[in-house]
Amino acid sequence: MIDGDSLAMGERRLRLKGIDAPELAQRCRRDSIEYACGSEARSRLRELIGGQGVSCLSEGVDRYGRDLVRCKAGDRDLNRIMVRSGHAVSFGDYGEEEAAARQHRAGLWAGEFDRPREWRAVHGGLGEDMHGGFAALRALLRRLTGV
Repeated sequence: MIDGDSLAMGERRLRLKGIDAPELAQRCRRDSIEYACGSEARSRLRELIGGQGVSCLSEGVDRYGRDLVRCKAGDRDLNRIMVRSGHAVSFGDYGEEEAAARQHRAGLWAGEFDRPREWRAVHGGLGEDMHGGFAALRALLRRLTGV
């Protein structure tokens, strides 16, 4: 596990499709207290997986060379649960789950936070680039060379 929306399987990097979790370095506020919401998101994903095997269905590749996937651990839909529990926001999918999390003030919605995309824009996108690794380099080379 890399963070709240990315997994590693050997050298493969997998990005949970349709969600966006806080970056590991990202901080949020709850009850006027700052907390490590990025670490909390990763912990929640780790908890959901437990010791179970993870099965993923690939639906493409992102610009960093990671497979875009929808994953399950046992019968748990990881993408859906991360948004529903408020540990990730909708990123093109899972709008109903985000609305429910917001209504119940779950996870991030219990306080104040910057959406991960906005946080990356301010902080230079460190989280995305840091875990791209060689896959990101390969993807960049493919884009530049057209191969």
